[in-house]
Amino acid sequence: MSAARTRLRKELGLFDVYAISTGAMFSSGFFLLPGLAAAKTGPSVALAYLVASLFILPAMFSVAELVTAMPRAGGAYYFLDRSLGPLIGTVGGLGTWGALILKSAFALVGMGAYLALFFDVPIEPVAIALTMFFMILNIVGAKETSGLQRILVVALVAIMVLFIVQGILTVAAGVGPTGGATDSTPFLSSGLAGFMGTVGFVFVSYAGLTKVASVAEEVKNPDRNIPLGMVLSLATAAVTYAVGVYVMVAVIPLADLVSDLTPAATAASTIFQGIPGNAGTILVVIAAIAAFASTGNAGILSSSRYPLAMARDGLVPEPLGRLGRFRTPTLSVVVTSLLIVACILLLDVEGIAKLASAFQLLLFSLLCMAVVIMRESGIHGYDPGYRSPLYPWMQIVGVLAPLWLIAEMGQAAIGFTIGLVAVTVAWYFLYAAARVERAGAIFHAFARLGQRQHAGLDVELRGIVQEKGLRADDPLDEVVARAEVLDFETSVSFPVLVEEAASVLAGPTGIPAQRLRDGFLSEVDGAFLLLASGAALPHLRISGPDRPTLLLVRCRAGITAGSVQLREAEGLEGIRAVFFLVSPLEDPGMHLRLLGHLATHLADEAFLAGWIEAGTAGGLREALLRDEHTITLSVKADRPTAAWIGRPLRSLGLPKETLVAVIRRDGDPTIPDGSTILRERDRLTIIGSPKGITEIRRRYDARIRVGRCVPEVAVGSNGQASP
Repeated sequence: MSAARTRLRKELGLFDVYAISTGAMFSSGFFLLPGLAAAKTGPSVALAYLVASLFILPAMFSVAELVTAMPRAGGAYYFLDRSLGPLIGTVGGLGTWGALILKSAFALVGMGAYLALFFDVPIEPVAIALTMFFMILNIVGAKETSGLQRILVVALVAIMVLFIVQGILTVAAGVGPTGGATDSTPFLSSGLAGFMGTVGFVFVSYAGLTKVASVAEEVKNPDRNIPLGMVLSLATAAVTYAVGVYVMVAVIPLADLVSDLTPAATAASTIFQGIPGNAGTILVVIAAIAAFASTGNAGILSSSRYPLAMARDGLVPEPLGRLGRFRTPTLSVVVTSLLIVACILLLDVEGIAKLASAFQLLLFSLLCMAVVIMRESGIHGYDPGYRSPLYPWMQIVGVLAPLWLIAEMGQAAIGFTIGLVAVTVAWYFLYAAARVERAGAIFHAFARLGQRQHAGLDVELRGIVQEKGLRADDPLDEVVARAEVLDFETSVSFPVLVEEAASVLAGPTGIPAQRLRDGFLSEVDGAFLLLASGAALPHLRISGPDRPTLLLVRCRAGITAGSVQLREAEGLEGIRAVFFLVSPLEDPGMHLRLLGHLATHLADEAFLAGWIEAGTAGGLREALLRDEHTITLSVKADRPTAAWIGRPLRSLGLPKETLVAVIRRDGDPTIPDGSTILRERDRLTIIGSPKGITEIRRRYDARIRVGRCVPEVAVGSNGQASP
């Protein structure tokens, strides 16, 4: 089965990321836990929520980095497996799957509790029915699931804003059991130890923040959308929790609050007294239902991706990794939903919250450690689109702080965490160990264990980098626009080709030709990418150049191996296009992204056929540029560009988001500056934003078609000019 058929569809945008993260946090944490938490620390419960949001920061930044480097289904499992190895990956994957199942069950039970305020309904059957509904929705598709999630989160956030604003006004007006303040109970009713234990207890309220990592494979532009979506979501949650819980503490007597499982609804009955009837309370109940529903919905969506990812790697039975009719992990969704039903029937509310929170803390500690391992591994394929700030101090705090919070939560939480780890370790050795041969990046991080490096990991990560494609600031346009061109009419041996390529590349890179030649020949097996369509990409990363440089070569009669022993020599005769790419040593990620983009073009048989038939090798240069980012214009007396003749480049008034990358004059490329005087028959290659290029096309020549060019001179293997 092709990779395209086994990969999940990219259907989720920024608002979907925000909706999944936000919806996963607003349920039990706001509508059930405040009373239980207040029983542990008293009036300081609002501060405990705020402090808990700070403890999530290292995990959030670490997950943002990992997910932009490895946007794959399974989130935390995938990160831990590829960094710390399949044993820890199994612990993280199965453990997180279980923790998310517990969290989802908690949300659905809470939803039943709020419905019971107005309707005489049995809580457990309602929660089970909702689980079945969300299961069917998740089987149909992530897009449909996220569509419901958007509606639920919009309704939830709108009502929460109303609750907070009205609550602040009520407290300021002195309405409440003690005139707008808490009663005489000490602020830290159980001391600092009780307060920190409460921080760990309510930490589960923020655990949903990183839930979106498990659906990263389905997110469009994950480098931007996932980090930004998580930051916006955490800001929303932290403010709402801290201020909203403060309002509850201020308007509900503490003796009543500590035993109240619906504290938000109780507070609403006070702060919305000016609204006729019980409309205010109904609004909060609607918000609670939306919150619990969104958590349950997002919980099934994200948790079902863990067995999917683990099945792909052989850690759980293979059927869990299959995609169904709707390109969703059908069996995984069904199994996850059935386990949620079991939790609803067997576990109590507070137990679910505390146990899930304890393991989430351990998971976040491991994820912070994973960032350190990946960075220190030196793997070139590790190329995150977002990097955590304050490395490694952020990660050190992220490793240690969760372990401290687990200890503060008591022996039950510690025992559960140890027990869950033991169960997952047992599963690994009894089922998975004989089925996997991978090793994590940790073996790359320590030179003394170098003999146990897993070469496949670097290959896998390189593939992910190339699959993700170019970033907005990658200089592809400039690299292609400045590329030199060689055109061979007769067959040429690979050593001769490398010799001439090194000679041409020596100028723009500033690297001696002999050093380039030796580099290409010594790296030939590892760096000679032969494509089935008749193209090759010899590439080299080397210290010295300050930017990537490209050489385009057309070989009409193919290539022979000559005196070089090539692993892929049998396919050389069919090669018609060769791209030599030289990049600085310091940025392997950019090198891989450029390589992936070029390989995508070269693998297209239609593209290669057009290249062979082109009247000039220069046609390939324009064809490689992204159409919406480039345009080539000729300065001629019979065209709108006639006014440019004799004028300096800076006076043309081109849109500010565009740049003249190359001027071709008498067949020779020139890198211009603002003082360059234009002449008739000059050809300008202009790059820039789609908006800027569209404006230039509108002003000067709507007939211009990108990728077309007039004949130019190309240097042949015999040193003679050819058309």
